[in-house]
Amino acid sequence: MIITLNGKQHSIEAAMSIDALLAHAGYGGKTVAVAVNDSFVARESYSDYLIQDNDRVEIVAPMQGG
Repeated sequence: MIITLNGKQHSIEAAMSIDALLAHAGYGGKTVAVAVNDSFVARESYSDYLIQDNDRVEIVAPMQGG
């Protein structure tokens, strides 16, 4: 499957949950917001929401600084 993750195409072997994708992409355990196909997904849905072929996923993490 091909997905777009933060503007870049990535290949994943099969549909996976947002939680699994976050772990795969190095965001596991971090506070992030996720949008799939321009719609934000609630944190409590991350384990149930399956990423599908051609989905566009944006992961946004807060940054510290001034």
